[in-house]
Amino acid sequence: MGEQPIFSTRAHVFQIDPTTKKNWVPTSKHAVTVSYFYDSTRNVYRIISLDGSKAIINSTITPNMTFTKTSQKFGQWADSRANTVYGLGFSSENHLLKFAEKFAEFKEAARLAKEKSQEKMELTSTPSQESATGDLQSPLTPESINGTDDERGTTPEMPQHPPEPRPEPSQNQLPFSHSSSSINKHWEAELAALKGNNAKLTAALLESTANVKQWKQQLAAYQEEAERLHKRVTELECVSGQTPVIKSQKTELNQTIEELESALKAKEEELERLKEEVESANEFQTLKESLTHKLQETEERNQTLEAQLGELELHLEGSQLESEAFRKSLRSLLELLDGKIFELTELRDSLARLIEDSSS
Repeated sequence: MGEQPIFSTRAHVFQIDPTTKKNWVPTSKHAVTVSYFYDSTRNVYRIISLDGSKAIINSTITPNMTFTKTSQKFGQWADSRANTVYGLGFSSENHLLKFAEKFAEFKEAARLAKEKSQEKMELTSTPSQESATGDLQSPLTPESINGTDDERGTTPEMPQHPPEPRPEPSQNQLPFSHSSSSINKHWEAELAALKGNNAKLTAALLESTANVKQWKQQLAAYQEEAERLHKRVTELECVSGQTPVIKSQKTELNQTIEELESALKAKEEELERLKEEVESANEFQTLKESLTHKLQETEERNQTLEAQLGELELHLEGSQLESEAFRKSLRSLLELLDGKIFELTELRDSLARLIEDSSS
């Protein structure tokens, strides 16, 4: 069956800044789908999120992980394998609580799966270790050196006490001593062969121990490579298996792009309107500066005229004084002239009377 999504939600994805280890860096421009996946073949739970075709979250849930709720709509967890801290921002607190509940559930399932796998490994490794230990240590036992009762079945057992001598001729004692020496040589040869086998097995044990260490290192390297390849295959399967999700995300992205294009068009229209207003404001500013300049010129001219008016007022006041003085002198002259005219009139009248008197 491979990996299958078992729970999905939407959230904004963040990662801790690797340099400061304090600030959050957004890895998605908008809310994306975050899913729990279960691999039935490996009995593993993972959290996966894609932004387009890029995997921005690929975190395997382990028993030592903890999902921490830092606010009403934000939670985080640390992934030691990825050497980072993931953060999710949800649209509501209910979504956050549901995600945290699933995290705790799958974390417990991962713990149970790990315990079962460890028990299976212990059960598998214990009999093999016992059999290997027994095979390697068997040459060192006394039975392996001296032989068991079954192995010694055809060989006569050496008596602990020699039998009492029988009254036989002395030539019968030679075959018995010859048989005893041949048996001793046989056992010495068997002992030497067993000691050689023991030395060979000891050397083989040391060599196998060194080979086991080397095999363990190679096995760890193979497991790491297999894990890396499995992750890559899982990512590819996830990408191929999430085609409907990618299509829905593509549809959402298209809608978002259309909304952004319409918003951009509205902003461009508003920008054009603001440009026109700015141009109008620039014209008004130019007109204002021109009027201000004219006003300054008018004020300067007004000040000049006021100064001239003051001078004219002073000159007029002087002229008025001069005119008043001229009028006074003219009046005095008119009065004097009237007196002279009156005197001339009297003189004329007097001369006329004289002429009349003289003619008569």
